[in-house]
Amino acid sequence: MKIDRIHHVAYRCKDAKETVEWYVKHLNMNFVLAIAEDLVPSTKAPDPYMHVFLDAGNGNVLAFFELPTAPAMGRDLNTPAWVQHIAFKVDSLATLEAAKERLQAGGVEVLGITDHAIFKSIYFFDPNGHRLELACDVGTPDMYDKLDAVKWDMLEEWSQTKRAPKHAAWMHK
Repeated sequence: MKIDRIHHVAYRCKDAKETVEWYVKHLNMNFVLAIAEDLVPSTKAPDPYMHVFLDAGNGNVLAFFELPTAPAMGRDLNTPAWVQHIAFKVDSLATLEAAKERLQAGGVEVLGITDHAIFKSIYFFDPNGHRLELACDVGTPDMYDKLDAVKWDMLEEWSQTKRAPKHAAWMHK
């Protein structure tokens, strides 16, 4: 079996309407579908929800669940806030710079532009506290080839030592 693509990725939200409006306004996503149920189809649990779907481009769908009868949302306090995030690709550095300006003008606090050698990105949070990233590729074919050539060696070294391998230290110079 080979996976075709991600059908959708789902996260929890505090307020479905606010979430949809935020993603439409700030990231220009189209609102494509809403499903509401009183029973969870897979478990039959009596847990009413609103499930909303947004077009994230190229067949990618970002979805959210609002669960009004569940305890308030939280996050894994043992995982740093920068780890769990959704990264969206934009087509150019100019688009990334314009997005940063538009987000800031809309009252969104933005971190970056951060240079990752093969891509540049900005970071910010949605109204639910989910960390988001916009990234544009800036690497050369040679850079990607170098990374491809060492990926398995890096993974093996990490697996053995739990220390950052230096196979791609050129990225951080």
